[in-house]
Amino acid sequence: MDEGGTPLLPDSLIYHIFLSLGPADVLAAGLVCRQWQAVSRDEFLWREQFYRYYQVARDVPRHPAATSWYEEFRRLYDTVPCVEVQTLKEHTDQVLHLSFSHSGYQFASCSKDCTVKIWSNDLTISLLHSADMRPYNWSYTQFSQFNQDDSLLLASGVFLGPHNSSSGEIAVISLDNFALLSRVRNKPYDVFGCWLTETSLISGNLHRIGDITSCSVLWLNNAFQVRAGVPPAAAPSLAWCPPAVSHPQDVESENVNVVKRLFKIQNLNASTIRTVMVADCSRFDSPDLLLDAGAAPGRVFDLGSDSEGEAVGPGSGPAPAHTKEGLRRFLDGLLDGRAQPQLSEHALETKVAELLAQGRTKPPEHSMADAHKLLIFTTGCLTYSPHQIGIKQILPHQMTTAGPVLGEGRGSDAFFDALDHVIDVHGHIIGMGLSPDNRYLYVNSRAWPSGSVVADPMQPPPIAEEIDLLVFDLKTMREVKRALRAHRAYTPNDECFFIFLDVSRDFVASGAEDRHGYIWDRHYNICLAKLRHQDVVNSVVFSPQEQELLLTASDDATIKAWRSPRTVRIHQAARPRPHPFLSWFASQKR
Repeated sequence: MDEGGTPLLPDSLIYHIFLSLGPADVLAAGLVCRQWQAVSRDEFLWREQFYRYYQVARDVPRHPAATSWYEEFRRLYDTVPCVEVQTLKEHTDQVLHLSFSHSGYQFASCSKDCTVKIWSNDLTISLLHSADMRPYNWSYTQFSQFNQDDSLLLASGVFLGPHNSSSGEIAVISLDNFALLSRVRNKPYDVFGCWLTETSLISGNLHRIGDITSCSVLWLNNAFQVRAGVPPAAAPSLAWCPPAVSHPQDVESENVNVVKRLFKIQNLNASTIRTVMVADCSRFDSPDLLLDAGAAPGRVFDLGSDSEGEAVGPGSGPAPAHTKEGLRRFLDGLLDGRAQPQLSEHALETKVAELLAQGRTKPPEHSMADAHKLLIFTTGCLTYSPHQIGIKQILPHQMTTAGPVLGEGRGSDAFFDALDHVIDVHGHIIGMGLSPDNRYLYVNSRAWPSGSVVADPMQPPPIAEEIDLLVFDLKTMREVKRALRAHRAYTPNDECFFIFLDVSRDFVASGAEDRHGYIWDRHYNICLAKLRHQDVVNSVVFSPQEQELLLTASDDATIKAWRSPRTVRIHQAARPRPHPFLSWFASQKR
C-alpha cells in the first residue's frame, strides 16, 4: 500500500497471481497484509485450489455439508488420520483383524498367534486382556465383533487340521470379566459369524451333497448356552468343557431354545456361503452424505427386477416353467438311455441339483416393508471363488432363538430358502463393509477379465492385481459411484484371502497386499492417504466415535494407530507454534 493506505495492486491482479501459487504459498502470502489476507480467503480461489490439488472431477459438486471451499480443503487435509502415533507389538504373528466397540473405548485384535487381545483406547493405547485359544484346538483367530451394548465379544477362529480343512468355531467372551461364555462350531470358518441381537449370534454349517454341490445352513445361537433341565443361573459355561464341543444342533436334546435354523441355501459349482454380516434397515433414513454426481445410472441387482442387469444366483427362486420342463426332459432322457450326456460330470451334477431343488425352494420375499434387518454374505453360482453377494431379509419373528429348533414357516416341500437379492461383481470378492448408517455396502473385488467364461467351476478366471472398491445402495438396490482404486493384491484365486475394509461418515479405508493401508473420501472418490507397513495390511478400522482415529493391522505383526494432523496438534497443544493457523498445512506432502 502507499503512504495513504491505498492498495498499490488491485484485488483482481492479486487474485490472478494467487491462482498460480500452491495452497501453502497462498496461505503464506496472506500474512503480508490485510488486503492479501482477504484475497487469500476468496471462495473462487479456493475452489480452483481444491479441484487442482485433489484432482477431483469438475462435475463433482462440493460436499453438501461444507460451508466454504477453504474449509472443505482444510477438512480433507487436516482431518484425515494419516499421522502414525503409536505402534503396538504385543502380537507375535500376523495380525488379521481389528474391531472397535460401539463406544470407541475398546477394540479387539485377532492374530495367527492364536490370541484374541482386547485393548483400552485411551490417548495411549494399552492392553487389557489376551485370550489364548490354543487349548480349544484353534489354529488361529481371524475375526471379532462387539455386540450392540459392548458387553460381549464374538471371536471367530480356525481349527487345527489338514490344510484343506474348513472347520472353525465361534467363541463368546464376557467383557465384564473376560470369561469365555460359550463356543459354537462354524463351518466353513470364513463364515466368520456375526451378532443379530445383543445376545444372539449367527453361525454356519456346511453339508456336502455331491462333488461340487452342497447346502449351507445358517443358525441363530444364544450367546449363553443353557443345558436342558439346568436353570440359566446355574448353567455351566462352555469355557469349562473339554476342547471338543459339539455344535448345538448336533446335540439338540441337551439344549433348550438356544439354537434355531434361520436359512438353508443350496450351493452350486463348489460355492459356499461365507462372510456373513447384518445390516439394520431402520437406520437407512440417516442423512445421505453420499452423492452420485457425474456417474451413469447404476446396475440393478434386485432379483425381482426384469431389467437386463438382473443376476441369477444360487437358490434364487423358482425357475420359469419352460426351464423346469427342459431340465426334466433332459434328465428323463438321460435316465432312460435315450440321451447321451454332452456335459462334464461337474456340469451334469449342477443340472441335476438345479432340477431337484425346483419346487423345493421357498421363493424370495420381495417386499421390504416388513424387513427388520438384512443378512448379507458372499456366495457364487459359477465357481468356488466368491463372486456374488447374497441378501436375505430377516423378519421380526426370526429375531429370537425361541421357538422350534428348525425354524418356522417352512412347508414340507420347501427344503431350501431362495435369496431375496443377488449382486454379481464378476470378480473375486475379498472384503465387505457397511457405512455407519448401514445403507451402503462397500466391496473389495478383484475383477475377472472382461468377457471371461467359467467353463470349469474348479478353475475360475484369473483375477486382476488391482482391487476395485465397489459401492452398492441397499435401500435402492443399485450400484452407485464409480469404483475406487489405488490398492493392489497379488495372490492367485486359490490363495486369495480377505482384506477387511471400514467405512466412517466421510471416509472409507482398506488394507492391501502392497504393504499399505488406504483412505478415500466417500463423496469425492479420491485417495487421500497411504499408510505404510512392512508387510500386507489385512485390516483397518475407524473409531466409531472419532473418524480421525484409524487402526491398521498387518502381517508384520504390528497394529498401528493413526490420527489426523488436527488431533495431533490438539494433543500437543502445550508446545506453542509461531503460526498455529498455518500448521494444518504440513510442509511435507503425503
